[in-house]
Amino acid sequence: MLRRLLVLLLLLGACAAATLRPGTALAHAALVTTTPADGAVLARPPAAFTLRFSEPVSPLVLRLIGPDGETRALERFALRDRELTIEVPTDLAAGSHVLSWRVVSEDGHPVGGSVLFSIGAPGARPPEASAQRNLPITLALWLGRVGLYLGLALSIGGVAFSAWVGPLPASARRPLRVLIVLGLAAVPFALAAQGLDALAAPASDVLRPEIWRAGIGSSFGHTAAIATLALLAGLVSLSLAGSAGRALALAALLGAGLALAASGHASAASPQWLMRPAVFLHGIAMAAWAGALLPLAQALRGGDGAATLARFSRRISFFLIILFASGAALAIVQVEQPGALLTSTYGLVLTAKLALVAVLLGLATFNRYRLTAPAREGAEPAKRRLRGVIGVEVAIVLAILATAALWRFTPPPRTLTIASATAVPASVHIHSEKAMAEISVRPGRPGPANVSVALLDGNFGPLTAKEVRLSLANRAAGIEAVERPALRQPDGNWLVEGLTIPVAGRWSVEIEILVSDFEMIRLGDTIEIKP
Repeated sequence: MLRRLLVLLLLLGACAAATLRPGTALAHAALVTTTPADGAVLARPPAAFTLRFSEPVSPLVLRLIGPDGETRALERFALRDRELTIEVPTDLAAGSHVLSWRVVSEDGHPVGGSVLFSIGAPGARPPEASAQRNLPITLALWLGRVGLYLGLALSIGGVAFSAWVGPLPASARRPLRVLIVLGLAAVPFALAAQGLDALAAPASDVLRPEIWRAGIGSSFGHTAAIATLALLAGLVSLSLAGSAGRALALAALLGAGLALAASGHASAASPQWLMRPAVFLHGIAMAAWAGALLPLAQALRGGDGAATLARFSRRISFFLIILFASGAALAIVQVEQPGALLTSTYGLVLTAKLALVAVLLGLATFNRYRLTAPAREGAEPAKRRLRGVIGVEVAIVLAILATAALWRFTPPPRTLTIASATAVPASVHIHSEKAMAEISVRPGRPGPANVSVALLDGNFGPLTAKEVRLSLANRAAGIEAVERPALRQPDGNWLVEGLTIPVAGRWSVEIEILVSDFEMIRLGDTIEIKP
């Protein structure tokens, strides 16, 4: 059975490699505002750098890249919940600078970005490090999660089954010990991958102490610590009989739920009073159901298999109710809109998981109403068929765990909604002798957007215009100019609504300002739309 599980795991890994494309950097906490603003041109260096996020974060790497390409580490900062204030070096030169940041969000996922600002006149943009995802590290993250989930679900659930449903002979406990060892081995593997991903470091840096500090210091470090204790409790429980063994098995099962609730998308979501308990209960119920399968198949080989099957059938309904109720609560909060099940990556992963759970539930229903009664009566053919179906169920459980591990790379629609509402706008300031324009694209990323234009004359006074037209083009991407008229707003600014920006990159922006029937002013520059 374990050999079959390993083969299936390798096949699922190949499928995961095909879906996790390199070059994709996924955000989980949204950057709300920055000081200075992205693209700002300042007369003098700012008093401080400020980054404000949509949820609490912890800084990992803060760097300032100067006009000459020199990189400085920024190590003096103050963190107040969602706001990060960074001390500015005293000797900033004139020209363009890039503030590069990487933080870990409350759900344990690293987030990175950069802010471009200029002192005096803008210069050439300094080079930045690539934000592309490293495919080997991505696969390591996925494999580490799968191994940990296998340990928490199949082994700890099996330990609880052995202690509370039906004792297993020594030979039948060996697979559970192997799975516990697999889960324990997955903990440092997953922590190393977490640290490498957090610092955007190559796999060759895995032995650096800061890599391990980053992995352990994230919220996933709490999951790893609790999971280790739970797995060790389960391992010891297999060697103890009586009340001591049952107590340790219960502690291991509760620890599995606590480990899953200590980090991740759902655990970081609001309302916390609902989400963390829901993850905790979901983890316990999942382990109780999935972990019972291997021991149940082993029990059906012995003389007391019928009695064990009867006890399992009576108790499993309670855990299934908890599993589906907690899962429904988590899905409603994370997905928000039913349509997101098919229009977001997170929703597609959830849809695939639900489809697998439906198949598993169908097999369990077939077992209960077609095979359980004959097996209870001791009919050997029914027992053999039941063991065969249970083997298929174990394979489906592995597929479910492997699918759930993909959520590490898929922001839920809930966070995407926050990111859309709080996204930092892209902006550019255009200055000429006759006129100035402050152009802001919100949100500053591909998709539907609104563009606002604030006008001043060359002396920083108000500029009254009869008409304003906006033109955006990205010829490097094969997109010719898209022109739209702007509408005057009550505050005197001009607005273009309902514009769609199809791709990220450097866009040419031009505005035509009709000052009078005989005077037209044209201003142009480039604006960066980030991924």
